Amino acid sequence: MKTAILLPPLLTSLLLSISVPAAAAPARPAPAPKLVVVMAVDGLPQEQLVRYRDQFGKGGFRRLLDGGAWFSDAHQAHGTTVTAVGHAAILTGAYPNQHGIVANNWIDRATGQPVYCTEDRTHQYIGEDTDPSDGTSPARLRVDTLGDQLRYATGNRAKVIAVSGKDRGAILLAGKGGTAYMYMEGSGNFASSTWYMQQHPQWVQAYLAGKPQDRYYGQTWRPLLADSAYANDAEGPPFSFSYRGESGKPDADYYKRLKEGPAVDELTLDFARAAIDGEALGANPAGVPDLLGVSLSGHDYVNHRHGPESKMSHDHLQRLDRMLASFFTHLDKRVGADGWMIVLTADHGFANSAEFSQRQRIDAGRIDGKKLLAGLEQHLAATFNGLKPIVNAVPPNIYLDTAAIDKAGIRRADVEAAASKWLQAQAGVADVYTRTRFEESGATGTRQDLLMRRGWHRAESGDIVVVPRAYWAFGSGTSGATHGTPYRYDTSVPLIMMGKRWITPGNYTQYAEVVDIAPTLAALLQVRAPAGAEGRVLTEALRRP
Repeated sequence: MKTAILLPPLLTSLLLSISVPAAAAPARPAPAPKLVVVMAVDGLPQEQLVRYRDQFGKGGFRRLLDGGAWFSDAHQAHGTTVTAVGHAAILTGAYPNQHGIVANNWIDRATGQPVYCTEDRTHQYIGEDTDPSDGTSPARLRVDTLGDQLRYATGNRAKVIAVSGKDRGAILLAGKGGTAYMYMEGSGNFASSTWYMQQHPQWVQAYLAGKPQDRYYGQTWRPLLADSAYANDAEGPPFSFSYRGESGKPDADYYKRLKEGPAVDELTLDFARAAIDGEALGANPAGVPDLLGVSLSGHDYVNHRHGPESKMSHDHLQRLDRMLASFFTHLDKRVGADGWMIVLTADHGFANSAEFSQRQRIDAGRIDGKKLLAGLEQHLAATFNGLKPIVNAVPPNIYLDTAAIDKAGIRRADVEAAASKWLQAQAGVADVYTRTRFEESGATGTRQDLLMRRGWHRAESGDIVVVPRAYWAFGSGTSGATHGTPYRYDTSVPLIMMGKRWITPGNYTQYAEVVDIAPTLAALLQVRAPAGAEGRVLTEALRRP
């Protein structure tokens, strides 16, 4: 039997007079954004954003840089820095060795034939001509995306839509369960494919009926700024680019030409506005967030043709800045300034053109892939008694005919080693990775080695992967620029997040990667991160509750 403890009356009175504060209620996080916009500017190097910053207006890139969290040391952290690979990384959070998109094109090992990253011959564009190798579905993407996880978490009530001037730009942002719309260079329309639906919704039909792509006919793209603004750009031919077709009216040549300048980006953003309005993005009746992916393709085309050092590249970025300001204003009006957030990044950077680099006294040049492959085939045949072990190649990947090698009784590793030794002796080649090196050798600890290993997929990549020397590139022309290497000019891209209820503005100098975007957005949306995501949550830029 327990004995009750009796307290003196004075102590009892004192204890009763002491008020115990109630436990503080935990701070509640801000509601999820009504609309998340994920925007990729195809082929935008980080350095261009910095170089032209003072010339931007207040509402576009500068609004992002001043009002958002800007990670100034952000990278596409894989070795083959091309459009499809970079777009796949953005919302999967995965490297190519997981997501399986190892290039824009690669070789199907079963057939020995080239395949395109979003090719799917069982689907067609809606209302448009479709070639067998056109991009119509995400079937070759081996992992899910943030949009897929958002759809899953909301019982498929969240809307996930992506639009781009390139099919791969839209499809790889839309994921498996979203809806992609892409620019058709034969007609100037935007269209989806039968992977997503059998017929376009009414708002799309109404948009297409207006033929907005025809408004540029007969116009000329000229510099936006005064001549003095371009004083530090590379010298080139007079800047004048006309939108016309040989027939004297809008035709396939004209619609293809729209891709080579700012018109395709303006059309893409116009269509994105139509999607926001037509699908009521950011005003989902189920009260769940929506996701809009926008990939702006024009800058990549301009940089390829003229180089990122050119006046046209400079001017295109200034025009894109003004387009973004208008688009952000539309979002403010439709969704509310505190209802949406954006992440802006790029799929890859860009090298300067080889000729420009040479004028700067930099060792640079072009590697003719056809000549390189022919020389390698001749060398291997001489080394292995007439054996022809190469089945196909899409630089930087070379694919070996393993069946022929095995039948000849030759070790595959010996063929790889002979090829590697010969290739490394050729002009412009820095390093060569082989299947044996990827599968059996340990990492060397260099950044290049890490990025190349992340970029190699056992089933899709080549048996031999060639790394050019810095400022060298595959190609045979005498003008234009490209990308695709593990060097910083190709990997360094913008990564900016803006949303005043969720993001703390500032310039963050911490190292970041594009694969960090998906897990960070998953944390904000309170959904599961994609299965293959390997990035981290960028917690330093998130507002505390």
